Amino acid sequence: MNETARGHAAMLAFSALIAGSFALGSMAAPHISPAALNAVRFVLAGILVGSVAYATVGIPRHALEAPWRYLLLGGSMGLYFVMMFEGLKTAPPVSASAVFTLTPIMSGFFGFLLLRQRMTQRMALALAVGATGALWVIFRADIAALLKMDVGRGEIIFFFGCIAHALYTPMVRKLNRGESPIVFSFGAVVAAALLLLIFGWRDIVSTDWSTLPTIVWITILYTAIVATAVTFVLLQFASLRLPSAKVMAYTYLTPTWVIAWQIALGHGVPPVWILAGIALTIIALLLLLKDEPSAP
Repeated sequence: MNETARGHAAMLAFSALIAGSFALGSMAAPHISPAALNAVRFVLAGILVGSVAYATVGIPRHALEAPWRYLLLGGSMGLYFVMMFEGLKTAPPVSASAVFTLTPIMSGFFGFLLLRQRMTQRMALALAVGATGALWVIFRADIAALLKMDVGRGEIIFFFGCIAHALYTPMVRKLNRGESPIVFSFGAVVAAALLLLIFGWRDIVSTDWSTLPTIVWITILYTAIVATAVTFVLLQFASLRLPSAKVMAYTYLTPTWVIAWQIALGHGVPPVWILAGIALTIIALLLLLKDEPSAP
């Protein structure tokens, strides 16, 4: 498997793991403030990522140069997750994942601005096919539901978080100075933790941690270990090997994974017509997996 294929594999895993945040986050969001939850999860994730980085590749002195890079990366991802949990207070998880599918287009735009990455015709076709499949899944093959779509407050809030997420991907390649993915991820996670501790301190101290329901602690642990530590490394790894639009194209699989999570959590099985949308997202990914001239 070459480096490009490894990048695609990383994003496939990323899309499956990140979907769990939508399913669990919607259950935990009513019980705790987004800033408090994410501050704790980033602290835990920082300890985990830092320990793994120190035990494997080490943390070289040059990785500490220009710490403002980590503040930009950590700030963008911290903002994304806070907006996500705030949006999930009112937006259903599948609806929120619909908003998430807007990130590939935005990421392609930021990739052009920051890196002058240009979208090929096949990539544009793949994004279009993937978007169609995602919408088909999101609205459960119900065209009437799609035509009557109303954008709620939660979806609007999450949209601004998705802008920050889309900007993160090209910034990784722009700001990386040769650091390994796990070391670079550690810097971004620590920066996100520090920013959230500062800006969310009032929410943290006012939270009665002893009375929180179990689902909140499950969500904190899942988001810290899986949706932060693991997916940060996967996203960093892929961003150094794939153009930004290709990296974020895997978000089109997120609604499908969200539905899978909902089935696992006992929220029912979607109708068979949903498989048509899943097929379109697979076609889009096959288009992206096909070799083409490398982007800058």
